[in-house]
Amino acid sequence: MRYFPLFIDTQHLHCLVVGGGEVAARKLELLANTEAAITVVTREACPTVQKMAEEGRITLHLRPFEDSDIVAARVIFVATNDGELNGHIQSLGTAEGALVNVVDDVKRCNFITPSIVNRGPVTIAMASGGVAPVLLRYLRQKLEAWIPQRIARLGEFAERFRDQVKGRFNTVTQRRYFWEEVFDGPIAEAILQGNDAQAEQAMLDKLNSERPEQPGEVYLVGAGPGDPELLTFRALRLMQKADVVIYDRLVSPEILAMVRRDAEKHYVGKAKSNHTLPQQDINALLVKEAKAGKRVVRLKGGDPFIFGRGGEELETLVEHQVRFQVVPGITAASGAASYAGIPLTHRDHAQSVVFATGHLRDNSIDLDWPALVQTGQTLVFYMGLTGLPIICEQLVKHGMSAQTPIAMIANATTAQQRVVTGNLNTICAKAEAANIQPPALIVIGSVVSLHDSLNWFHPAPEALA
Repeated sequence: MRYFPLFIDTQHLHCLVVGGGEVAARKLELLANTEAAITVVTREACPTVQKMAEEGRITLHLRPFEDSDIVAARVIFVATNDGELNGHIQSLGTAEGALVNVVDDVKRCNFITPSIVNRGPVTIAMASGGVAPVLLRYLRQKLEAWIPQRIARLGEFAERFRDQVKGRFNTVTQRRYFWEEVFDGPIAEAILQGNDAQAEQAMLDKLNSERPEQPGEVYLVGAGPGDPELLTFRALRLMQKADVVIYDRLVSPEILAMVRRDAEKHYVGKAKSNHTLPQQDINALLVKEAKAGKRVVRLKGGDPFIFGRGGEELETLVEHQVRFQVVPGITAASGAASYAGIPLTHRDHAQSVVFATGHLRDNSIDLDWPALVQTGQTLVFYMGLTGLPIICEQLVKHGMSAQTPIAMIANATTAQQRVVTGNLNTICAKAEAANIQPPALIVIGSVVSLHDSLNWFHPAPEALA
């Protein structure tokens, strides 16, 4: 992130704008919504700038720029057609410690202006580093349509009651819970509909009511196979409410970035022969944080009830009388197969699908191999990369053809996704040659033969480098 967003207090700010054409006018229309004192220096002013001067919104000087103009200015916008003059003002202003923006010349800017959705006192600002202004306009249109016009009234309402809420509740967590109930409930709805008196009375009643201590709760959330766009709406909502997030190795950085920023984060990832935290300690941590009155998100890759040990964690919560919710996620089998163009069932290939674990225990995999060797069936192995030779050997030993198609899908649904296909005879050598690393999923069955024709997801080559 090259540009760090900041909101500047404009109450006593002096802004200088050099230039008076339509480009300058666009900046002035934004600046005029602030409390800054605005001075414009230009040889000629377009009608928009002239009108703003007549209305007293700006101070207009119709003359050439002079070096002394920058003396009191802390923020300078340069919008002239003279490149040499623009560079001179930029150098002069920067030397004086002012923030300088040369409009449409990113290389000469030491700050950029964002695209703004103004619902004062609520302001949303977006930037693309000057590289995609059309995309920003598109996103702004989306936000303008989604955010209620009266959201500003809700902000003003919250400001009026801020001190009372602070005096009523001792901790930041208690205040946050209270405000979330207000914004999600009938009080906010009354404000947005213009029923101020009703909202104020309801707010006073809520503040004066006896409030029991807020019990903690655990949200067992499936994060899906990796692509953040595969999260459910409910998963995202709970991730944004969490006080504590306990996450594993299979949760992608892109998904973790969607968690509330000030939440405590505990990494409890497990890799082969390297368990950061044993399962019993994870269970104890969930109980401890929830008993402290916190909202705890246990974030798991895929689905928590499919080889995610979610059931074990919930048994511990039940034992300690901790409240919980479960949010299913797209399991790795479904996500990986879909993004690899391999339907797990197909009328001409497979009428059933079996999920199995390929996890090694004492260098063996204890499964009902004869039951796995059935016609018209797709097999999906989780955690089977290390045990791949054993899986292939046992399936052939129990009657499956050595020519049966098989696919290894690594980093499924992400920009790093890789798919290696072969048969039970060749896949081990192919996976080794491709240096396939976990997380990886194994799909076995004739449905794999559809991969070449149905493979729709093609990560950018540089992502795989």
